[in-house]
Amino acid sequence: MARVKRSAATGLPTVNFSEHGPVRYLHLGTEWVQGSMWRDRPDDIHLDYVQRMMAWLLWVPPETVADRKAMQLGLGAGTLTKFCARQLGMHTTAIEINPQVVAACRLWFNLPPDSDRLQVVLGDAAEVAAHTHWRGQMDVLQVDLYDHEAAAPVLDSESFYADCRQLLSCHGCMSVNLFGRSSSYARSVEKISAVFGAQAVWAFKPTREGNTVVLAQRTPMLPDKGVLWSRAQMIEQRWGLPASNWLRLLAPAIEACGLSQSQVVAQKKA
Repeated sequence: MARVKRSAATGLPTVNFSEHGPVRYLHLGTEWVQGSMWRDRPDDIHLDYVQRMMAWLLWVPPETVADRKAMQLGLGAGTLTKFCARQLGMHTTAIEINPQVVAACRLWFNLPPDSDRLQVVLGDAAEVAAHTHWRGQMDVLQVDLYDHEAAAPVLDSESFYADCRQLLSCHGCMSVNLFGRSSSYARSVEKISAVFGAQAVWAFKPTREGNTVVLAQRTPMLPDKGVLWSRAQMIEQRWGLPASNWLRLLAPAIEACGLSQSQVVAQKKA
């Protein structure tokens, strides 16, 4: 593991980037990848797990996407923020605690300046989630909060997920990046399921790198299979995302991590 370089002014990891072939990578003072971008396609999504964080699109009629609001907790390389604001035309807000990450995204990762549709807020994700300002407003909440060690989510408590649920609109959806091969993964899914209800939580199989994306709906909703396949095809045609493959890899989270409904209920009562 490389030694972590920290800013003397903030105490936060120093941000840098590397390039390999056509791809640029974001790092927080170590060799761990914290985000990426195709240099010749800066608004597309490079990493598989980041693409999967867009799977909430399966529950949304495509013609209504631009009318919805999205928030990212953790800016990373700005991939989700750019995609939601530019490709989908959504009102998009990103929360990032490290000012160097914001500057790096603007300098190296083609993040556009703030506008009436895009706002980058320098702040703590836990404080933002707990505040009443955005409560009930977000149709999409994308959570990807890892530090320089990238070992486990920085925020992963039941109270944090409860605050995230409060940010969502009635039919909103949260997508979270977890490490599916990590010992903390099942515990994270238990916490999310205890807050949202097990019937509202879905999970992908892990990527080759071990990332597992979990989706949690404020109001459980599952369109029929015909509608889902039709939407998947439209998502692929409009935005180039592998949505048909999502349907093959997505399953109820309690099945994906071997939990039972009674286990989740028991934890919620504990």
